[in-house]
Amino acid sequence: MLDWSAIDTVLLDMDGTLLDLRYDNDFWNVQLKRHYANAQNITIAEAEARISAEFQKVAGTLNWYCLDYWEQTLQLPIRKLKAQTAELIVFRPDTPNFLTALQEANKRVAIITNAHPDALALKNQQLPLQSLCPVQFSTHEFGYCKEFQELWQRLQNTFPFDPERTLFVDDGEHILDSAKEFGIRYTLGIRNPDSALPARDFQRHPQINSFDELPKLG
Repeated sequence: MLDWSAIDTVLLDMDGTLLDLRYDNDFWNVQLKRHYANAQNITIAEAEARISAEFQKVAGTLNWYCLDYWEQTLQLPIRKLKAQTAELIVFRPDTPNFLTALQEANKRVAIITNAHPDALALKNQQLPLQSLCPVQFSTHEFGYCKEFQELWQRLQNTFPFDPERTLFVDDGEHILDSAKEFGIRYTLGIRNPDSALPARDFQRHPQINSFDELPKLG
């Protein structure tokens, strides 16, 4: 599937790729509606309708991932609430060994996540992610999320990489499309980002269930 000798740089999504997406899905799809319903004294169904409408307004933009935006829009202490279920922040089972193998193979590795810097910090507090992958970027630093070509250009200016010798791994096909449009040669999708949900298939990119399926790093 991959020829590691042709790859110098590995760019990795975080949530759903390195970490189990269950935590984020549970918070944004379940817990948030309960908190909002309680704060507004409305039903869960009414909370879901209002939050879904707000989600639709900013889907595919940086605000979708912005904790400041959601704290202001929903008038909720999102950071504090997210920390209440931090025990759900866990690695996908194959992640630690894969990151260690990348280090030992002397690949240039960086996390590139749309998560807000404070969300990234919470993940680092909960897990030894920083030691396994010290180079980490939140797209908020660049003013664009991964859906935009401007992000990839600004990332390349900060963390120079040769797109022809780069692998990018993500659990979102539309984000892989964006990377491919920029010219990143090797893209890879994660079929099972959330351990509580069924796997799904990618239509335009190679896909795996586990990093263990990849050729061994030499």
